[in-house]
Amino acid sequence: MPATGMAMHSADEFAFQHEGEADALLPRASVLVVDDDNRNLLALSEVLGDIADVVCASSGEEALRFLLKQQFAVIILDVLMPVMDGYETARLIRSRVQTRDTPIIFLTAINKEDAHLLKGYDSGAVDYVFKPLEPLIIRSKVSVFVSLYEKTREIAEKAATQERLLKERLEAEQERMRVLEALRASEEREALLLRSLPLALYVRDGETLDPRFVSGNVSAITGFEAEVFSRDPGIWRERVHPDDLTVFYGPWDGEERNCEFRWRHADGHYVYLLAQGIRLPGRGNIIAGTMRDVSAERRLQEQLQQSQKMDALGKLTGGIAHDFNNLLAAVLSGIALIERRTPLDDRSRQIMDMTRHALGQGKQLVDRMLAFSRRQSLSPQVVELDETRRTLGGLLSPILGGLISLEWQVDEDIWPVFVDPSQLELAVMNLVLNARDATPGGGTVTLSLVNRQITAPRGELPAGDYVVISVADTGEGIPKDLLSKVMEPFFTTKEVGKGTGLGLSTTYGFARQSGGTLEIESAPGKGTRVDIWLPRTARPVPGEAQGAQPRGPESPPVKGVRVLLVDDSESLRHFTEEHLTDLGFAVTTADGGAAARAVIEDSPAAHDVIVTDYAMPGTSGLDLIRFARNARADFPAVIITGYAETGAMAECPPDVPVLTKPFAVPRLAEAILSVARR
Repeated sequence: MPATGMAMHSADEFAFQHEGEADALLPRASVLVVDDDNRNLLALSEVLGDIADVVCASSGEEALRFLLKQQFAVIILDVLMPVMDGYETARLIRSRVQTRDTPIIFLTAINKEDAHLLKGYDSGAVDYVFKPLEPLIIRSKVSVFVSLYEKTREIAEKAATQERLLKERLEAEQERMRVLEALRASEEREALLLRSLPLALYVRDGETLDPRFVSGNVSAITGFEAEVFSRDPGIWRERVHPDDLTVFYGPWDGEERNCEFRWRHADGHYVYLLAQGIRLPGRGNIIAGTMRDVSAERRLQEQLQQSQKMDALGKLTGGIAHDFNNLLAAVLSGIALIERRTPLDDRSRQIMDMTRHALGQGKQLVDRMLAFSRRQSLSPQVVELDETRRTLGGLLSPILGGLISLEWQVDEDIWPVFVDPSQLELAVMNLVLNARDATPGGGTVTLSLVNRQITAPRGELPAGDYVVISVADTGEGIPKDLLSKVMEPFFTTKEVGKGTGLGLSTTYGFARQSGGTLEIESAPGKGTRVDIWLPRTARPVPGEAQGAQPRGPESPPVKGVRVLLVDDSESLRHFTEEHLTDLGFAVTTADGGAAARAVIEDSPAAHDVIVTDYAMPGTSGLDLIRFARNARADFPAVIITGYAETGAMAECPPDVPVLTKPFAVPRLAEAILSVARR
């Protein structure tokens, strides 16, 4: 009966002599056998003793202790054991970095059903052996893993040691033949294992550098069977992308080398392959390694980089728009003060009107920048796209002209979406105008509305139900090197003066802010297709909208309303103070959150309403309102902002109006009076 924990192996040890010095070989590989039945431990020790050292453990806990001390070529693990069964033991082994790649073979006598087998494979097993044991089967299976383990360990040794061992093993022809036979047998066993894996093993001759596949799933990677490359070695070089020839065929500076390159698949498209190779010691320029398809990982990496770039551009654009809105608000307030306080002749009034018009165009530009950065203020509602189609139908045909025809393709029972209808119409108009400009010689623009359901995440979209609004043209198309840039703000493929470069970027921003995304497909000479993905809404369709409430007078009468005005923009704060003072408000100003806190803390009842900017250094307007309401419950407040941060604004109390800069002073006065009278 074997003693638990005792290493069992044959006494055969061998060493090669080199110039009169004895060099010990690598220690024999070890096999860990885990079984609560000592009879099985003894039997396996006898069967496997000439293949590897056998270490026995009578429980899962003892096996884990052995795994902390040494490495094993393979673990033979009984399924049914007390306290900790084989499934739990395998999961713990797989959870450790040091042992997660060690092969596990399950032993079982009763659990032969598919469900139990699948559970074992899910726990980390690579194979099963059924009791009573067949010595030939268990020896064959263990030999495969021991050979793989020993070969991997040998490759990791220093090149000089490997070369010496190889030379001495080749001293006798009989020994050489034995090694070759063992190698062929090992390759056959490895091929069985590697055939199901998504990679291929290859060797390269230093003279031609073309790979020769020796095993693995070659057809899944290249679309060709391995024999094709044996018959026609030149086919590999012909299908490497011209720009990547130096990547794959470049010089080797060390013993190991990894390279990623493009290769034309059998179906005609290029895939990204990762070749990892090592120079075989003592074999001249012979290189061995693995190759696998990394196209999916490459696409995910590019999507991540594009998403990060667009997010960074969005933050930058949003910040610029915020500062620009403050400037616009200050200039418009200054113009209004001049008109209020200074008599103007007709010529001067005309100049003021032209200036105000130019500022309005600036406001439109800022709105587009905010749309791209996904910080524009939206008014979403449930939208029936059939109604949107009828609205757009009469608008689109005239702008396309006589040379371009418009076709509609609409699914029956198209789902509703929850978006800002005006922004949706603007987005579709932008895409149709782009399609028109891309088809100067005439053609067809197809606008389709399709219900789509995705069951797994797709790029920026989670799984769910979506409506896809597509605009496709038969125009010039976009080159591949420009396709990744077209959604960047101010980038345009049109001639100078014919585009701002904000159409696609604002449409993308609107789609992302609405919970969807924008996708583009295009090729030179084949036209362009742009898809807006919008999530389906479960909200009920509202009834008829209430009639608009009558507006109050342009400058409502004000008597005795005390306002605390907080804004970090000195010019805008000054102009707003002047306007409110002219209207009769009693105004106290603060240049930021800290100054406003001090005023409120000193006398919470000294003001009737707080008018505060949202984005300020140190303290936001929302934080300031919370502070004020801690000092005085339900303190009336109004927020003015250069852009709407949708996440933060969702936390804004419902009784706090939000005005977007630049704002009309009468609207601000109405908002102040409405909260002061509550």
